[in-house]
Amino acid sequence: MADTIPAPRRLALCLSATLLASCGPAPAPVTLNYPHGWSYLPDELARRAALSQQFARETGIHVRDIPTPESTFDQLALYRKLLWQGSSGADLLGIDLIWSDLLAPDLIDLQPYLADDISSVQPQMLPSYTVAGKVVAVPYQVNIGALEYRPDLLREYGFDHPPETWDELESMAKRIQTGERAKGRKDFWGFVWQGAQAEALTCNGLEWQAAEGGGRIVEDDRTISVNNPATIRAWQRARHWIGWISPPGVVAYRERDSINLFDSGGAAFDRVWLGTSVARSGPSSQFYWRNLEPRMKTGFASLPRGPGGSAGTLGGSGLAVSRRSAHPQEAIKLVHFLMHAQLEAIERRKNGADQPEFGNAAQNVTVVHRPSIETGSLYSQVSAAYVDALHAVLTGQKGAPVAAAELEKKLIEITGFRKGPPKIRNSL
Repeated sequence: MADTIPAPRRLALCLSATLLASCGPAPAPVTLNYPHGWSYLPDELARRAALSQQFARETGIHVRDIPTPESTFDQLALYRKLLWQGSSGADLLGIDLIWSDLLAPDLIDLQPYLADDISSVQPQMLPSYTVAGKVVAVPYQVNIGALEYRPDLLREYGFDHPPETWDELESMAKRIQTGERAKGRKDFWGFVWQGAQAEALTCNGLEWQAAEGGGRIVEDDRTISVNNPATIRAWQRARHWIGWISPPGVVAYRERDSINLFDSGGAAFDRVWLGTSVARSGPSSQFYWRNLEPRMKTGFASLPRGPGGSAGTLGGSGLAVSRRSAHPQEAIKLVHFLMHAQLEAIERRKNGADQPEFGNAAQNVTVVHRPSIETGSLYSQVSAAYVDALHAVLTGQKGAPVAAAELEKKLIEITGFRKGPPKIRNSL
């Protein structure tokens, strides 16, 4: 049939077909669904939006940011729902490091695709994201518990360094609090932190008990160590702060609450999350994401030490890719982009002017890992039981010895693990 069509006619038909094809609808650009985790930092949403726009300009791949709730447990529920929705749910996620084991079946192993990026990460950052030998997420925004303080107030009241021990923190906080209240600031407090029944209280409690030599609730050999004299002393100390150097309402404080009070000039010290570089060859100094008012100068130090040293709980999120994503290669490309953008931001902050005082931040600190890998899918129950027990002590509903003994029994029931002594941790 084609042979009966004259050559000029065949050429015309081919050109027409080509033109019609070129005039058809262009393929829709790829859009990645990205639930990224809640943030209490005021400039974080703008920073994320700017990165998404830059990525779209450079690659033509669009990013749909999906907001998530504040509570890490509510985030988990949302993530599990989105992962099961397949391509309409989530392509990549910013997952809390404590959920790596639980979400691992729905995530791809990133090692084959991002080997160079992963090799540049500090080795101590990877265990919380490695499940059965697979790297299910890449550390992205890594934090460690630290102490924020007002250098101006320390100098005014005769202190030439931030508190190095919990005893020092108590005496400094009380002296500054007394002095500020004498000036008429009746609502000024020495030390604020997060005491609400939420995951942040697990993080705080771990820091207190590890500094006292009380271990980490469940040890890496899967023994339950929480019921010990050091943990009981740490809980009793924290209970003593309330109404003395910490406000009575601190038992309902989340991160935003303590930060708002500190930023408004209402406290001398605040327990905060301090970001740290994930890079193996990166600077060991810390960087800070929050913008304070110009009149406020802030400093950072390691949390005070006890008999067990200074301890800071490891926090933060890693970038993961859904195994049900319709666009896994594009999602991996975004992971690579975000990791490199973060390292560039760290360098800019490091070389910038008017940096906060970092004092002894992240020096000789025991980095405490929550027992999420050891307890796996049971971690949410373990953490909730720990929070309930500690909160009962802080609010005066139970004495620390009773609460610790009851918690030990509860954790044995939840996990089936045996009890054992707290382990000595190594500083990084």
